[in-house]
Amino acid sequence: MVADIRPLAAVLVSAVAIVLIVASHRRPNLREGWSVLAALAKFGIIVSMLPAVMSGTVFRWSLAESTGIEFLAGIDFALRADPLGIFFALLASFLWIFTSFYATGYMRGLDEHAQTRFFASFAASLSSAVGIAFAANLVTIFVFYELLSLVTYPLVAHNEDDEARIAGRKYLTYTFFGGGVFLLAGTAMIYWLTSTVTGGPTLAFEAGGMDALAAAAQAEPIYAQAAFFLLIAGFGVKAALMPLHSWLADAMVAPTPVSGLLHAVAVVKSGAFGIARVILEVYGPGLIHDLPLDVPLVGDVGLNIPVAIVAAFTLTAASIIAMRKDHLKRRLAYSTTAQLSYIVLGLSMLHPYAIVGALFHIPAHAFAKLTLFFCAGSIHVETHTDYISEMAGIGKRMPLTMTAFTVGAAGMAGVPPIAGFVSKFYMLIGAGYMGGEYWLFAGALLLSAVLNIAYFWPVVYTAFFESEDRHDAKPLLEFPRGGLRQSYGPEESTDESVAADGGEPGVDGSETDYEYAVDRYPSDHSTPEATAQTHDENDDRDGTGGHETDGDGDDHDDGHLGDSVDAIDHHGDHDDSLTGGPPVGGWTRTSPLAETTWLMLAPIAVIATGAIVLGVVPDYAVFLELATEIVEGVFGMPFEQLGSVPFDQLVSEVTA
Repeated sequence: MVADIRPLAAVLVSAVAIVLIVASHRRPNLREGWSVLAALAKFGIIVSMLPAVMSGTVFRWSLAESTGIEFLAGIDFALRADPLGIFFALLASFLWIFTSFYATGYMRGLDEHAQTRFFASFAASLSSAVGIAFAANLVTIFVFYELLSLVTYPLVAHNEDDEARIAGRKYLTYTFFGGGVFLLAGTAMIYWLTSTVTGGPTLAFEAGGMDALAAAAQAEPIYAQAAFFLLIAGFGVKAALMPLHSWLADAMVAPTPVSGLLHAVAVVKSGAFGIARVILEVYGPGLIHDLPLDVPLVGDVGLNIPVAIVAAFTLTAASIIAMRKDHLKRRLAYSTTAQLSYIVLGLSMLHPYAIVGALFHIPAHAFAKLTLFFCAGSIHVETHTDYISEMAGIGKRMPLTMTAFTVGAAGMAGVPPIAGFVSKFYMLIGAGYMGGEYWLFAGALLLSAVLNIAYFWPVVYTAFFESEDRHDAKPLLEFPRGGLRQSYGPEESTDESVAADGGEPGVDGSETDYEYAVDRYPSDHSTPEATAQTHDENDDRDGTGGHETDGDGDDHDDGHLGDSVDAIDHHGDHDDSLTGGPPVGGWTRTSPLAETTWLMLAPIAVIATGAIVLGVVPDYAVFLELATEIVEGVFGMPFEQLGSVPFDQLVSEVTA
């Protein structure tokens, strides 16, 4: 272990940028320039430590050693760059570079308000995320974990309307108060448990688990078990494990770059990263295996099994919910909930191969999901379209964006050669090696992959293989059960016995009032009644036509919906401010390089390409090499040998 200031410098560089961003509020180009410069500097500092870390060196900075100040009784405020920390920090800092460019194009494209606050909060978020990555003990990670919740609140509540404020309060309630309390309670219990053995608390992370905690758990197994579940719950809030997940979908009211930050780079990944620290470096696979729960009528069950069950349920249930969401960002939100549970499930299976798959899924998901959110934001900026039912034929208007979306969707579903295939393949191999009940978890992984295709394929199909005037209804995947009482079907139809989607005909007996699975704002506008309804409800954008303006030109829902709309909106998936969909005459075919600004196109292209590179040449990708090194450190033997050693022998050697 080498004393070095670079872990601290990596944390502080974006904190310093906050001051510069605020000071440059009157000069937008300079303000955004500081964001990009800070991102490049942060990435450069982290990369400078990478070769040595991969060779076994750990860089450490300590407040007590540097200043003589003791942060907490017996606990130092310390940062260290080890393989697991550099893994997360490298990912977050690299993606921030491109997110900075994208956020500039997005915020300027929509002429958003409070842009200085936005970029300052963004910088603070990345500072907190790298602090979480380099935290050397449970107290330090708790400080940055809570700080991350606070500094991302202005991003979630950025729009400053009622919906944004409610989402922001919910976000803080779940992540700051809920997750923070669980994490603090678990940390306090570990503090007490290790004090009983060593005479002084030990909260520093150790590859394979804390030796002092392993000794204490033999004397106080119940308290050790309780602390484990408290820590998992604390980090599980940000990892969106059910039933602690609902804040995530509501946070989609934030600008799309924030959604990318929440879902791909910092916030949710900090939860998954924290669970990795707990399983690999607080308890370790050996202690988790040797500290079973006594479940009535079942017998002894490893501590990992309840976590794996919750993760398997979450990834399945969230995928099913995602199929019912017509709002693109909300569909992506529930997809994130499912994908994060892949990481938790792989970690909780404890086998080295499954752990490698779980760790590699962190960057695999980050690249693919950030691509998807970048695409959703580009669509919103250029066409103001947020609902899938309004996107028929949009592929000709935004060909590069929707091609990149297809790449990201394939990665989420685990389709080769995208990175998601590699991570899920490792997890399936790990489940196979474990055998027994772990085959059920392998089944959950496969089922979720099918569900991923089920909710992503309609988006791709709608964009590329449908047109504005003719597209298919998908009531099972996208809409309330039975479809909606709205149709763009042909008026000359004379078959009154069956509706266009196979349901019942309209209650008024008309030939066009079918229970048809389309949004109440039909994207083709082919039905005169629907067109009139849409125009009536969307004109008068100055506030007199059912909408009001916040002073910055942004329209907001005034909440006054008719009875028919209430019936449609009972799933909470629509608002009353839709202005998207194709213009009169349909989408205009554009060149890939002309569909939006380069500030948005370039990050989309680079991140989508990164998802492919991670999948095509994973052996040459630094993240896979780091993942194998992390696992080697945990189990204490070369990765090539881990597959040939029985799991019971592996964990017994870790414990020893």
